[in-house]
Amino acid sequence: MFGQIGTNTLFGSATTTMQSYNPMKDIEVTSPPDDTISSLAFSPGSLAATYLTAGSWDNNVRCWEVQQNGTVIPKAMQTHAGPVLDVTWSDDGSKIFTGSADKTAKMWDLASNQHIQVAQHDGPVKTVHWVKGTNYSCLMTGSWDKTLRFWDTRQPNPMMTMQLPERVYCADVVYPMAVVGTSNRGIIIYQLENQPTEFKRMESPLKYQHRCVSIFVDRKTATVSPQPIGFALGSIEGRVAIQYVSPQNPKDNFTFKCHRSNGTSNAGGPQDIFPVNCIAFHPVHGTLSTVGSDGRFSFWDKDARTKLKTSEQLDLPITSCGFNAQGNIFAYASGYDWSKGHEAFDPQKMKPHIMLRSCFEELKQSQKKT
Repeated sequence: MFGQIGTNTLFGSATTTMQSYNPMKDIEVTSPPDDTISSLAFSPGSLAATYLTAGSWDNNVRCWEVQQNGTVIPKAMQTHAGPVLDVTWSDDGSKIFTGSADKTAKMWDLASNQHIQVAQHDGPVKTVHWVKGTNYSCLMTGSWDKTLRFWDTRQPNPMMTMQLPERVYCADVVYPMAVVGTSNRGIIIYQLENQPTEFKRMESPLKYQHRCVSIFVDRKTATVSPQPIGFALGSIEGRVAIQYVSPQNPKDNFTFKCHRSNGTSNAGGPQDIFPVNCIAFHPVHGTLSTVGSDGRFSFWDKDARTKLKTSEQLDLPITSCGFNAQGNIFAYASGYDWSKGHEAFDPQKMKPHIMLRSCFEELKQSQKKT
């Protein structure tokens, strides 16, 4: 059902009853987590098969195999002593790294099925990223203890520790660049060549707290040798900033509103404004997806500054999303985000779900002239 890339597919036309948690009739991942999903990550293109991993607030990280006919097979699960806040893969697809509120990061070796601690912080580990450099490889962990640490996974102590002004809220890595978003609207950009060094500090272009960041690459070199040139930053105020590290024109940087409903700001009526929970760039087209607590996903072309698609509304917030390496599968997770407190939580009705959607055609660049 995922079909050949670039062809129209039957994916998503599976006969499911119209349910509010899956209004787009996308394929459901079997055996989803028991609590809200914090992070989704597909295996790298170096593997022949496609795997999806998810970290969740039930302290577990799960892995599924996703077949091209749409079959999803649960493979394995590992556990932390606290909620799993982030997951990422090694570049060769042999290992999954997990960061947790238990103040550790662990390495899951898929061949041996061993899940061992490889990093320690003094606060919850909010972000984990694998750095594959030309002369070194390491795990980068960001924590609420106001440090960014780089680990050789064979050594008990970090290779390097960066002191930060505030807690880490979000981060992304596309070698040779890393972007870290901290509380109090701080952003720090690092260059990773030879060894990690701070490149630039800036204040967020958004007025409210940021929740997610995703690096984008130069479209001209995207499929050959991806060169990171900027990042998209999402905030709790239904807004995304597109920010170039070295803009050729200051007007290249802009922000746009998203994940808002009821009334338009132009009419002066009240608007419901929701957090942007995750941003992912398409690996082939360079377009992007955003997901929000309004229960919708949207696809965008930042260069044409246009929206490509918005989903129907799910009955729960969408908390995470991602594309597989070939760019023909879009995964998104729905679950309660506790924005209305424990009083509003109904465990019988508010079960987490992960959906898979055929997306290659929908993410193609807009034909509009910029």
